[in-house]
Amino acid sequence: MIDELRKLTTISAILLIGVFTFIFLGAEYLYVNMIALTTEAGNAVNAQNYVLGVSTVGFLLYPALSRLVKRQYQGIITLALALAAIVCIFVMQQHLSYAAILISGMVLFFVLGFFGSAVHSIAARIVRASAALARIVGIAYALGILLQFLNNNLVNVETAEAGFLSAFLAMLCVLMLWTQQRYLKHVKETEPESSGQNEEAAMSRKKLSAGLLLALLVALMACVFSTLDNAVTLPHASGHADVGQWPRILLAVSGLMAGFLFDIRKRKFMNLIMYCVMMLSTLCVAVIWLGDPFLIGLVVFYLTAGFFAVYFTTSFMELSLHMRFPALWAGLGRAVNNLSAVLVTNGSVTLLFAGGGIITILLVLLLFAAVMVVMAAYAAQMREITRMNDAQRREADKFSKFTQVFSLTPREKEVFQQLLAEPNENLQVISEQLAISRTALYKHIRSLNDKTQTGTRLDLTQFYYQWGERNTIKGPIGQPFKTETENL
Repeated sequence: MIDELRKLTTISAILLIGVFTFIFLGAEYLYVNMIALTTEAGNAVNAQNYVLGVSTVGFLLYPALSRLVKRQYQGIITLALALAAIVCIFVMQQHLSYAAILISGMVLFFVLGFFGSAVHSIAARIVRASAALARIVGIAYALGILLQFLNNNLVNVETAEAGFLSAFLAMLCVLMLWTQQRYLKHVKETEPESSGQNEEAAMSRKKLSAGLLLALLVALMACVFSTLDNAVTLPHASGHADVGQWPRILLAVSGLMAGFLFDIRKRKFMNLIMYCVMMLSTLCVAVIWLGDPFLIGLVVFYLTAGFFAVYFTTSFMELSLHMRFPALWAGLGRAVNNLSAVLVTNGSVTLLFAGGGIITILLVLLLFAAVMVVMAAYAAQMREITRMNDAQRREADKFSKFTQVFSLTPREKEVFQQLLAEPNENLQVISEQLAISRTALYKHIRSLNDKTQTGTRLDLTQFYYQWGERNTIKGPIGQPFKTETENL
């Protein structure tokens, strides 16, 4: 039963991320095609990045809505947003005017940003700390790219293409609601979520620091990849090339490869692999700006972009499980990527038209150097967080075994935990924190002393920290405790 549930959640996560990836990239492709019919190539690229920036607002809205709006109303809002997005797709497909396409595109990508945040949050929660997280993301990304490739090359009528996107958007909406309902029911029955209120302040600061470093790292990488994306989008918008043809298959292949490579040794080498990919993308900039064939630059871009997409998606989904507000962090990778694209668009397009190849290459090299520094700082911070998490897990296991060995009642566990957390605090303060009388607190401490054969509060805490050393479970002072297995 557990294996079946785990398999079902994995498939659900792949479908959620894969279908969303297809809709987001497919809508972006359709939007660029439609707006290119009403303006010149440079304006089309700028308009593309405007809607990407608006999608960032949607990504940030979902976490707030999920906390402020009651669950029974969230489904209604999701269905209403899906309907609005479908209407925008068909308005955009009509390409009535530049303004109509731009406005409908902004509304559409705002909704897609909202859905993207929800999708990544739900997927992160149902797969949790899976050793195959990067593979799940890689397979989902490859699925989304393949669906987009089929849509671009097999559906040649614009109305049919819009209908195809709308059908998958409706499917995504239903899949989100179904998966969320099934997951929440499962969590309620077997694994209630922790509020995180007792988390140590030092650990909270380190996690926040790691999150900000990861956001900065993805932003720096996104500047490079957005510049490359603009370089390949300009010929597409001007009609000189179609980036939806067979080289795009390499994007699916690179995403799939990234998933399997990143998961080696539980993602131990993920940052190192991404560092090597960044070197390749830097070379890609030189290839494009030094006038080599466009196809070579396009192929290299697709081979590296898939790695980047899987990297930031996996990294933020994994990080979200350690954060106090997981819904905010799970989809933040795509939001940071899109926002960075907006910030660098005007500059990169200006350089493209001005032919500033050497300047662009120098800027990319500086970005690459900054990526090296930030990546090293982020990796060091994550190692420290992992070390602290392991220590906390060992301490929690020890406390659990201790309470079982000495048969502590639930109230005694609570009292003892507070005594360990604040060993030098006045007992009057501790009794107020526990909302019990001082007399009751003394009674619980005496009971703890009796069960552990210790004399004072200080003896009790010292006994606990000495207990269990050398992998020996000890009972009352100096006496080895025999488990049921040993007694048999």
